[in-house]
Amino acid sequence: MSSLNLPVWFEIGSYAVLGIILLADLVLAYKRPHLPSTRESSLWVAFYVVLALVFAALMLLLGDAEHAGQFIAGWLTEYSLSIDNLFVFVIIMASFKVPKKYQQEILMVGIILALIFRGVFIVLGAAIIENFSAIFYLFGLFLVYTAYTQAFGKDHSDEQESRLITFLRRHVKITNEFDGNKMRTVVDGHRTFTPLLLVFIAIGTTDILFALDSIPAIFGITTSPFIVFTANIFALMGLRQLYFLLGDLIDRLVYLKYGIAFILGFIGVKLFLHALHENELPFINGGEHVDWAPEIGTLASLLVIIGSMSVATLASVIKIRRDPNLPDPAVVAAGDQPTDDSRSGS
Repeated sequence: MSSLNLPVWFEIGSYAVLGIILLADLVLAYKRPHLPSTRESSLWVAFYVVLALVFAALMLLLGDAEHAGQFIAGWLTEYSLSIDNLFVFVIIMASFKVPKKYQQEILMVGIILALIFRGVFIVLGAAIIENFSAIFYLFGLFLVYTAYTQAFGKDHSDEQESRLITFLRRHVKITNEFDGNKMRTVVDGHRTFTPLLLVFIAIGTTDILFALDSIPAIFGITTSPFIVFTANIFALMGLRQLYFLLGDLIDRLVYLKYGIAFILGFIGVKLFLHALHENELPFINGGEHVDWAPEIGTLASLLVIIGSMSVATLASVIKIRRDPNLPDPAVVAAGDQPTDDSRSGS
């Protein structure tokens, strides 16, 4: 792969601007908790998508087409995995009966935690790759296994999470009622935690699990830490608004998990082939590179990612419209419109 040649001012400026946007979004969610309207959510999601495309265009102008394509492919991969993350957020919010008015703030905290965990894994992953290129074998096998469990296996995270919640309820004083957006409150003169503590722990645990999947996936597309980190930031920005935009539809996109599984499996195979092509392990081909192992280019990866998500989404929408037991998307979207009281703010 060619080296990433971008001006230093662009890289530093990108981190600064993205940090300011995330901070502003966090403050906005905390200071003005409300249920966003469909129009408001749509505008914010569109803004973040356009921002990512503008960023890719700048990379093309200041760098080259190869790395701009790597950013787009990495962004779309992380975006699809982040949408999968929203499925779990929906379950968490419902199980704890979180008031919708405060879900924005909680989601924003979840996104910040996801960035922190992914940032840590990116640094570790880059260091490991730099000193131990054979890690691509493990990354590839891990993603293929993850793809299989995504499509056909059972997710045991709910069981593990319920055990953690049960343990905390036994050993920590936690009330059953929320007190606004407070994590601690006073009940009968005693300080106690609110269920908000459990919600944050559940979301944080989920973020760690998804970071373990997402980082090997994007390292299968690019080894540039700058592209890896910025793609993750752009993929997480706007998820809060996307959560409210999709509403109840998110758990009706029944084929989305298969599209994500196919992407993970494809990248896993790509990583394994790359590992063979760059092989240095003495017990494989005598420590020599495996010449027959093809390198899958960025364009092919981009086409597979876009095609997989498009087919999975289209198939899900068709099923929603044809299945009499599932409501029509237009009806669900109309039903999710908030009241006038919740339309104020941004």
